[in-house]
Amino acid sequence: MRETSRPLSNDDRMPRHPFDDDKLHEECGVFGVIGVNDAANFVALGLHALQHRGQEAGGIVSYESESGFNSARRFGYVRDNFTKASLMETLPGSLSIGHVRYSTSGSKGATQIRDVQPFFGEFSVGGVAIAHNGNITNAEALRRELIERGSIFQSSSDSECIIHLMARSLQRTIPERMKDALRRVEGAFSVVAMTRTKLIGVRDPLGVRPLVLGKVGDGYALSSETCALDIIGAEFIREIEPGEMVVITGKGIESFHPFERKKSRFCIFEQVYFSRPDSILGGRSVYETRRQIGIELAKEAPVEADLVCPVPDSGTPAAIGYSFESGIPYGMGIIRNQYMGRTFIEPTEQIRNMGVRLKLNVNRALIEGKRVILVDDSVVRGTTSLKIKQMILDAGAKEVHFRIASPPTAWPCFYGVDTPERSKLLAATMSEDEMRDHLGVDSLRFISLDGLYRAAGEAEGRKASSPQFCDACFSGEYPVEPADMIERGFELKAAE
Repeated sequence: MRETSRPLSNDDRMPRHPFDDDKLHEECGVFGVIGVNDAANFVALGLHALQHRGQEAGGIVSYESESGFNSARRFGYVRDNFTKASLMETLPGSLSIGHVRYSTSGSKGATQIRDVQPFFGEFSVGGVAIAHNGNITNAEALRRELIERGSIFQSSSDSECIIHLMARSLQRTIPERMKDALRRVEGAFSVVAMTRTKLIGVRDPLGVRPLVLGKVGDGYALSSETCALDIIGAEFIREIEPGEMVVITGKGIESFHPFERKKSRFCIFEQVYFSRPDSILGGRSVYETRRQIGIELAKEAPVEADLVCPVPDSGTPAAIGYSFESGIPYGMGIIRNQYMGRTFIEPTEQIRNMGVRLKLNVNRALIEGKRVILVDDSVVRGTTSLKIKQMILDAGAKEVHFRIASPPTAWPCFYGVDTPERSKLLAATMSEDEMRDHLGVDSLRFISLDGLYRAAGEAEGRKASSPQFCDACFSGEYPVEPADMIERGFELKAAE
């Protein structure tokens, strides 16, 4: 495979802004197309729409009969790399896949180009490129086994295990080898892969991570979210089902179910934060679900106030819903600097100490003298909440009330989300009242787990004996045991 890459420079490194460091981050986004001219350009557009799922690095692989497989991997934003004609001309062909990365396993910060996906393998049955969204919870055990049997790993990513498992399979086709490999994998995976003639999409049996299918011209597209189909003018067809594999060629689509059937446990935090609000998940608008979260929150946690203010941008739909249900006026009391970008790659100590003010600024004329309800999507470490509260008070607010559009995040995620250690999660060590006192606000309330489920379309709330979503970050109930983490000493929630 011909690969285009370049050395890592200081400007490529994407340090986390203090504001972003107090959020949960999805690991990555995947996108692929088949049956269109200049497929890599479509993939670049799709990845741009999925940039919120990973900002550290991106990669694209394409196939064209004369030049074979071609690859380009870069650090930084899609817009800064994959919009250059000189680069995109090195990725010809009508079949292509891509990946944007936010590391949760392997090297933090994507400092090694070898960790950037898609990964590629050349087998006796042909070449395959793979892009993976999620996290393999038994990757360390698999890696030890494969190394003992002679496999040589090139990256620190858990996703590379899939390539090595495929290499050891005795099946005669790449889709069959992929089935073999993924049957050994535990955890969460949505995979988009390609051979010389096929585009392949697979979701794990629980369907923890999203994957959708679209039609573009005479070809097809696979994407982590529907918003990326919109940007290329593709028609949304359907979601790939949990445990389903689709194999797309010039002849059409074949569907397989190679895994034992299980009840779906889609990640509920996709509805709260990860997915873009203009995407559709489970047949529901993400925006409308988030607005409904705000409505449920207003019912559960009313308070007398003068203004409902979102913490932008993730708190905005819930704040709109809270305002609608409560009758309290909605206002943009905090303004987000949309052009923060990479301006402060190497800030001075003085600028660094400004922290959140680099990204957010209070609309003093709107805030001064008012009792303010701040609506945010989550509280993780609480460091950002403290700073925002102080900014609001400094602007002259009489009272500050936090309303959070998710239950307390008390447990780490092991399915493809960058989560702090449990000891660093505020809700793991404090009660709601203790968190209120720690943050120094007049009141603090989180939506209940039942309320979140109702907002997501489950009218009767959460079924305790059979949850409809993966909500481990709130409940501590992991649908797949995190084998690697347990081996390291992680303690599961005690049975009640």
